[in-house]
Amino acid sequence: MTEDFTNEKRRAAEWFRSLRDEIVDTFEGLEESHDTGPLSEAGVGRFEVNETRRDDGDGGDAGGGLMSVMRGGRVFEKVGVNVSEVHGQLGEAAQKAMAARGVPGMDGDPSFWASGISLVAHMQNPHCPAVHMNTRMFWTPHAWWFGGGSDLNPCIEYEGDTAHFHAQQQAHLDPHGTDHYPRLKAWADEYFYIPHRKRARGVGGIFMDDQNSGDWEADFSLTQDIGRAFLPAFIPLIEKRRVQDWTDADKDAQLVHRGLYAEYNLVYDRGTKFGLATGHDANAVLMSLPPMAKWI
Repeated sequence: MTEDFTNEKRRAAEWFRSLRDEIVDTFEGLEESHDTGPLSEAGVGRFEVNETRRDDGDGGDAGGGLMSVMRGGRVFEKVGVNVSEVHGQLGEAAQKAMAARGVPGMDGDPSFWASGISLVAHMQNPHCPAVHMNTRMFWTPHAWWFGGGSDLNPCIEYEGDTAHFHAQQQAHLDPHGTDHYPRLKAWADEYFYIPHRKRARGVGGIFMDDQNSGDWEADFSLTQDIGRAFLPAFIPLIEKRRVQDWTDADKDAQLVHRGLYAEYNLVYDRGTKFGLATGHDANAVLMSLPPMAKWI
């Protein structure tokens, strides 16, 4: 049985919130610095922030978080940056899913606590890649672990952009051991694959789950650096691509590619399934879906 981990839970939740604040400030700064004329509507280019609550089914407090969404900006067509800290009892379906992954104690005490940050950005300019990032900590009375990663999803691929994104991931992971980057890259390649399309949804990145080396501090530090890698990996690409001219054909390609993203998140994504199964705010869980998409 694990310890209560009260201090560790607090530190993890505070870290996810601080990373959220940094990213939100940076994204709003990108909007303010993009000099393509005045915004069309008051408030556009700023995040709308709402509290979310988890429904435990009995009207009790089961935690919640913040859902921050920006729509219709100059740079971001839709971007969401969510943080949450939830707790309670896992339902039967979630218990079975956890037990199938090797989480001990699910047949005894299904209590859980979880906190994390989740981000998905869909861009106005088709030359700017969409991106996903999340990091999280999960605790039960019998286990704890970290998970998360980041992956790039361009509809128009640039080899240099892909190389930069991956190089930043590796630079932040290598101090924790040079085996981490190739392992997490291979995991992302497998995880973000769409079997019914027989292709990846993007150009990959890094991903891990069930990370418990037995050293909480080491695993927390690794998780923090996965989060720290995000802005230096992503922002230079957007600063470079947001000013490129694009055509109707480029936009059409973007909308078709977004269809892949929607299919993956609705059919395969583990976080989407878990969030809906455990009663978290459905709007927050489905924040990742693009504002518009199309299918051939």
